[in-house]
Amino acid sequence: MTPEIARLVGGMLAGDKPSLARLISLAEDDSPHFPEILEMLRPRLGKSYCVGITGPPGAGKSTLIDRLVAVIRSRGLSVGIILVDPSSPVSGGAVLGDRVRMQRHYLDEGVFIRSMATRGSQGGLSGGVQAAVSLLAASGRDIIIIETVGVGQTELGISGIADVVVLLLVPESGDDIQAMKAGIVEIADIIVVNKADREGAERLAEQLKAAVAPGRTKAVPQVITAQAINDIGIEALYRAIEKRRKGR
Repeated sequence: MTPEIARLVGGMLAGDKPSLARLISLAEDDSPHFPEILEMLRPRLGKSYCVGITGPPGAGKSTLIDRLVAVIRSRGLSVGIILVDPSSPVSGGAVLGDRVRMQRHYLDEGVFIRSMATRGSQGGLSGGVQAAVSLLAASGRDIIIIETVGVGQTELGISGIADVVVLLLVPESGDDIQAMKAGIVEIADIIVVNKADREGAERLAEQLKAAVAPGRTKAVPQVITAQAINDIGIEALYRAIEKRRKGR
């Protein structure tokens, strides 16, 4: 390991955010030093809990995460957030960048936010996301949240990384339930019907409960209605996540 890498690792373990950011960049760039870095950090892994949040564009994922992070921080837990965005066709980097809606958390030392590009991954997640999760875990984050770029049959990679998968839908998603049933709905542990003040929200919630009836190979997911913009349903979501975190 080079002196520079050792310095970055030491800085990250001491709580230095720029060092953590630089190490994540090395992971994204598939640095040849990264396997050695992970091996050194292995004793520090296994304590964090990873929450994957997915759903169609416009479902309110960023707003939900913003509100959820506020609840998590009120419990004294630290958070790492990975926002997976579409890749720029020019640079290969994230197009959308860090979400403006989460700007209130940037100055919070207990929160680390990073945007990462999909870089053409067919699972909706780049190869560097798993490495970034490991780095965030080694840095001592209690809960790690991954927001995926969207939802669809090819975006099931989150289930291989997250300890719990939260699927966010809105009333307008109702017509897509059957199309999604064999894919993302099947891997969801918690389903949130956001914008529940809109017409059709309760009907969608009932449809979802029927769509995930017993017969699955995993436990039936909890269905929660929410209005993230109004902080409604966020506590219920946190309790559902915490129940799984404590029961793992």
